Amino acid sequence: MKDIHEVLRRKQAKYAQLAKQIEMLQQAAEKLREVAPLLAENEDGDDTAVLAEVEDDLQSNAMAAKAPGGQSAAQPAAGKPGRGTAPRWP
Repeated sequence: MKDIHEVLRRKQAKYAQLAKQIEMLQQAAEKLREVAPLLAENEDGDDTAVLAEVEDDLQSNAMAAKAPGGQSAAQPAAGKPGRGTAPRWP
């Protein structure tokens, strides 16, 4: 039988991780709402620069949410070279 405290600790850790991911998605949605009118107005073909900037922000937020131990994107995990980046959005 599993130790109830260990099960509870794991569930709390999973809950905290999900809460961080929800927060990052909410921030990404806010940023997308901000740039949506700009993209609609942008008729000179410079969409790629704006999209690249937004995509970079989303990736850094996603990586910060996935970082173990509350690390942020500004504090990469030491000793883990070669880790893959988050997949790019279509």
